[in-house]
Amino acid sequence: QVQLVESGGGLVQAGRSLRLSCAASGTISSINDIGWHRQAPGKERELVASMTSLGNPNVADSVKGRFTISRDYTQDTVYLQMNSLKPEDTAVYYCKYSGYVRGQVRLEVWGQGTLVTVSS
Repeated sequence: QVQLVESGGGLVQAGRSLRLSCAASGTISSINDIGWHRQAPGKERELVASMTSLGNPNVADSVKGRFTISRDYTQDTVYLQMNSLKPEDTAVYYCKYSGYVRGQVRLEVWGQGTLVTVSS
């Protein structure tokens, strides 16, 4: 079992910054990926950024240069620093953990989501 605790989010003016964090706990597999997806009203959920346990980041083109993902491996916590926010970044942001159970069975866990609203 893996649990995710999300924090951050809220209402911010365009051009400002926010930081999201996602702490994973439980049986964390040695090979895993933790990151953030978002879903805006009327749109499909999309990857924002993620980072593997091996330190490989994956960042969506739409946020490159503005958003930075980092990871504290001692606490299995992933941070998403969001700078120069735009109204189009408004969405519910979901943390997602991807790993394995007993090294073989793929496991995906989603957080409950946190709302980010960027006003113009």
